[in-house]
Amino acid sequence: MEVSGVRAPSPTPDETTEPYQWRWLILVAMIVAEVMDLLDASIVNVAGPDLEKSLGAGSVGLQWVIGGYALTLGAGLVLGGRLGDRYGRRRIFLIGLAAFTAASLLCALAPNIESLIAFRLLQGTAGAMLLPQGLGLLRENFSGPELTKVFAVFGPVLGLGGIIGPVLGGFLIEGDFFGLGWRSVFLVNLPIGLTALIVAAKFVPKQPGDRAVRVDLTGAALVALSCGLLVLPLNQGQEDGWPLWTWLSMAASAIGFALFALQQRRTAAAGREPLVTPGLLRKPAFTVGLGGIALFFGGLIGTQLVLTLFLQIGRHFTAGEAGLGNLPLAVGTAIGGAVSGAFLADRIGRRVLQIGPLVQLAGAALLWAELDRLDAASFAIRDIAPGVAVAGVGAGMVIAALFSFILAAVDDDEIGSASGVLSAVQAVGGSIGVAVFGSVFFAQARTGDFIDGFHRALIVQACLLTVFLAITFLLPPKGRPEEEQHGAATQPATGSDAEQHLTA
Repeated sequence: MEVSGVRAPSPTPDETTEPYQWRWLILVAMIVAEVMDLLDASIVNVAGPDLEKSLGAGSVGLQWVIGGYALTLGAGLVLGGRLGDRYGRRRIFLIGLAAFTAASLLCALAPNIESLIAFRLLQGTAGAMLLPQGLGLLRENFSGPELTKVFAVFGPVLGLGGIIGPVLGGFLIEGDFFGLGWRSVFLVNLPIGLTALIVAAKFVPKQPGDRAVRVDLTGAALVALSCGLLVLPLNQGQEDGWPLWTWLSMAASAIGFALFALQQRRTAAAGREPLVTPGLLRKPAFTVGLGGIALFFGGLIGTQLVLTLFLQIGRHFTAGEAGLGNLPLAVGTAIGGAVSGAFLADRIGRRVLQIGPLVQLAGAALLWAELDRLDAASFAIRDIAPGVAVAGVGAGMVIAALFSFILAAVDDDEIGSASGVLSAVQAVGGSIGVAVFGSVFFAQARTGDFIDGFHRALIVQACLLTVFLAITFLLPPKGRPEEEQHGAATQPATGSDAEQHLTA
């Protein structure tokens, strides 16, 4: 097989195969594309006031713009991995990247809030096709010590992408380049996406997919429908006064997820390939781990949104100032993650997942006290930075280790399916967090009591962290080694192990 006049690598390179000479450009293309997606997960957090002025977006519209993206991303991640397995990861990566770039343009051109929400849902769907392909493509083109180096670069860079989202978003909106305002948040994806598309199309070698892989569209439809039935009432309930339909919708969501589990077992029993390995759902540690991920990331992403809303709406920060106001959280998260990932998780095992939420709770308590002492006339981010940073340290400790302990509960041949499910639940949990915490904050913000709105959000987070802390005692005492989390040491490359890309 020839790519740009150079022989492509074999599907599973090893020490005796001459490495593909353009392989490092593949790493660049993967990183650029996936950082672009990561930025879009958080870059619009600071766009609330501008969206309200430009498109008349209310609180519900803003929640959909932010959380809707994570909803369709999470609902489609596992399906996206299967499509890569069947049709080839390069092909699905290019399709996903092109669709993501096009959806970004549509978002920038949106004439009203309804269109923007629809285009954000489309953008999340494109991200679900794009993201699961990255690690599989890297494993096809790197091996041995080089693959270890790739993972060492890949993870931290993706983490940085998640951290700088609000900062970059604030810079672009406040800069108001060419009078574009919030639209520049999406337009910035065009040159980045097109460049990554050209590089990937030219230098990523073609590898055939496995047409024997069956794509479980029924299971995918059940997941998407169940997720939508859950998030819709959580977004709309507060605005509409929690009518009967909201409760019926949430009940229907629970039934839908139960039907999905049943359908997956029957699909496997019939000899067909299910979307999720049914054996995973029979492992108690993995099942409770799913709940833990949803609770943890729902609380983390929800409180980050509330922090941004408090700064912009409650304290009239500009978009740029609100973006910079997220730096204490970002720095604290980076410090906690570095300490946990470098040595703490290996030395103390599961206890790092118990210390982390306790540190977060301490940060929340400190932030509560700081909010009580605020002087509205002289407020600056330094007044709440200590509490926010301490909470970030605790969050980082958990983020760096959580997946490894949950994956330790599954068999080696289940890692691909398990990590894809964990990533999907993480994204959907974030969408639920946006809906719940946004509703809690806006319920008080309408009365002008922004501090009480923040207080109530901290109470909700404390409840979620308490339940998460209890769940950690049910997880394995030791985590799975980093290289095995990516499937490199246990199985051939598969697009089903969607990246743990949102863990930043």
